[in-house]
Amino acid sequence: MIKRAIISLSDKTGVVEFGRYLEGKGVEIFSTGGTAKLLKDNHVSCREVSEITGFPECLDGRVKTLHPKIFGGILAMRSEPEHMNQIRELEVDTIDLVLVNLYPFKATVQKPGVSFEDCVENIDIGGPSMLRAAAKNHQDVTVITDPSDYDLVIKEMDENGDTTLQTRVYLAGKVFEHTAAYDALISNYFLGITKPSSPPSHVTMTFDKVSELRYGENGHQKATFYKDAISLSGTLSEAVQKNGKELSYNNIADTDGAISCLKEFPDEPTMVAVKHANPCGVACGATILEAWRRAYEADPVSIFGGIVAANREIDAATAEEMSKVFLEVVIAPSFTKEALAVFEKKKNIRILELSDVGIPFAPDMQVAKFVSGGVLIQDSDSLLFDPSDVKVVTKTPLDPSYEEDIAFGMKAVKFVKSNGIAVVKNKQTLGIGPGQVNRVGAAQIALTMAGEKCKGAVMASDAFFPFRDCVDEAYKAGIRVIVQPGGSLKDQESIDACDEYGMTMVFTGTRHFRHG
Repeated sequence: MIKRAIISLSDKTGVVEFGRYLEGKGVEIFSTGGTAKLLKDNHVSCREVSEITGFPECLDGRVKTLHPKIFGGILAMRSEPEHMNQIRELEVDTIDLVLVNLYPFKATVQKPGVSFEDCVENIDIGGPSMLRAAAKNHQDVTVITDPSDYDLVIKEMDENGDTTLQTRVYLAGKVFEHTAAYDALISNYFLGITKPSSPPSHVTMTFDKVSELRYGENGHQKATFYKDAISLSGTLSEAVQKNGKELSYNNIADTDGAISCLKEFPDEPTMVAVKHANPCGVACGATILEAWRRAYEADPVSIFGGIVAANREIDAATAEEMSKVFLEVVIAPSFTKEALAVFEKKKNIRILELSDVGIPFAPDMQVAKFVSGGVLIQDSDSLLFDPSDVKVVTKTPLDPSYEEDIAFGMKAVKFVKSNGIAVVKNKQTLGIGPGQVNRVGAAQIALTMAGEKCKGAVMASDAFFPFRDCVDEAYKAGIRVIVQPGGSLKDQESIDACDEYGMTMVFTGTRHFRHG
């Protein structure tokens, strides 16, 4: 039976109503600070925790509940006669319900200009300790940290006079989930400030649930979307949906890929179309409408049912043209009212607004990939194309008119699954060969897609050529310039082939494998 409760909350949602319920059930309530004041102001009877401890709050509130009369009352096992004899001798009363959530560390660290000292003061000590103690003694103690669980506890108390053991185990599990996430945030904050030179021995990551998805990659797979606990600007999880049905697992994955590619082109209007995790059309233009037309023309077949990301506001004229094509998702920094009105005529298209969608990520961002039994963590591939790194390795010099397309091609192919090849001209992809098990196969796909447009175009590769076969195929299609990282033992074979054909080859020195 629940006879005595401690309530100490940062998130006070619903606590007045729940306190009234407990009071009506004859539960004696003890509380602290602002929670006690709120309950009393709303005529819920409660007593200060200091009445249990016989010791006042001190050190600016740092010490309130850290006392044997609190923890003895929580941790005493009712089924152990020795425990019960000891607490009687020590004049400790049992505590049957612990209702606690923690100082708002997460909200504090996200405040603009917040000081390190303020963040430290919002690290809760007594709260996690009480929660962990109550969760450990779940056989006898009900512990709540989430206001959404009030109704469950009320239902069981009405039906049984107490909570069931199964529910107490469930609530205890939520406590350790809550405290683990809380500690992970603090750990990552401290390590983020100190930036240790070597990777940590243990990795703690915490994410907040955004939504349960209808299914995963396939209909028989369950899936849930989580976001970083500390919001990161320019990421998909921060987008606001303006139209359409809920995002699917594949929508989210592909839109994230489109955003990542888009961030390579911050300086001019650009559209990126993605299909099945690969770019199918990337183009720049004088206006966002021109960029759309060129991205669409890059591959009008594959873009059907695709994802499109734009780095400029979408106006009505652009929306009208885009709406002629079946698209799953359109994401942009903003939409005019007229553009939204156009898209709203199509109920299923998902329209997402993300103000900084085109702004590059911080260079120190890390990415994780889960594998069976573990996780791979690496720095994100945030290295932008640097023209100063380009080295002409053939006898035929580089015509300066190709310089922009060399940069454009390497930025685009960076987001094509390896082995990846992109054929580009005038800042527009013409053919993309993704994810092949050999590089010449990827080249053949890209060149075939580009067709006659290959003449005078640039071919970009995400990694080096192991043989001259890619050069041979490029020459037959009409390619004039090849850009690739270099680094193969047989680089000279490809260079010699280019010299034989009078083609130009440039090395960047940086590969961009993308394995998933």
